[in-house]
Amino acid sequence: MISQEQFNHEIELIIANAIREDVGDGDHSSLACIPASAQGRAKLLVKDKGIIAGVEFAKQVFAHVDPTLKVETLIEEGSAVKHGDVVFYVEGASQSILKSERLVLNAMQRMSAIATKTKKFVDLLEGTGTKILDTRKTTPGIRALEKWAVKIGGGENHRFALYDMIMLKDNHIDFAGGVTKAIEKTKQYLKDTNRDLKIIVEARDLNEIQEILNCGGVYRILIDNFNYEQTRKAVELIGDQCLTESSGGINEHTLRKYAECGVDYISSGALTHSVYNMDLSLKAV
Repeated sequence: MISQEQFNHEIELIIANAIREDVGDGDHSSLACIPASAQGRAKLLVKDKGIIAGVEFAKQVFAHVDPTLKVETLIEEGSAVKHGDVVFYVEGASQSILKSERLVLNAMQRMSAIATKTKKFVDLLEGTGTKILDTRKTTPGIRALEKWAVKIGGGENHRFALYDMIMLKDNHIDFAGGVTKAIEKTKQYLKDTNRDLKIIVEARDLNEIQEILNCGGVYRILIDNFNYEQTRKAVELIGDQCLTESSGGINEHTLRKYAECGVDYISSGALTHSVYNMDLSLKAV
């Protein structure tokens, strides 16, 4: 997984690029009618229900735009919220608040939606010992925000990108000439390049699982698109030789049944690619 330093750098890049995209050579709407000396106060108002996420990101945005802006937090990150709740107040230069507004709302609305969905999945898994993982099915350019939101909702992050973990999927295996060749080539590559990366391998049937186990040195086996009975057999076959992960079209109706098969993890792209933004607004007070 990436370091906290790398993650923080990703957040800084997101903020800088978003401000560049949105503000350009100036917020002329505000510059035209709001004096530079004007001071104001605004509240982050919830118009929906769910899990609030992005509070800390909002603080970073405000600090980037104008370090003199002050934020008073009333509801902490990861808390359940309802219509009418006020999450925080921001106070300072009116122009700066308006300049920050859209980025804060865009990010918090999406992050809150992801955190809300993740929390629902986490609750469905309660008592099973299985953990929910996100995937790389994220919005280009803001992956760090979406994976941050999964963590806020109680889920866990899969690999961040292609560079921090090796995941041999069906196409890798087919292009490499089979499971064994793909794993052997990967181990040699890691040795040759002096890299210490965990290896996950996707299996399409029980025979491939056995082949993966015969190779050894694999951190986790991805049990992909197996039914319940096949998943139970796979978990039994793998035992404690490595970790297990189920994936492939698993939704809130089938999630717990797969968990009850005994897998360590379930990964779901739906946490990030199929959510509806939480309704939030930033209102002057």
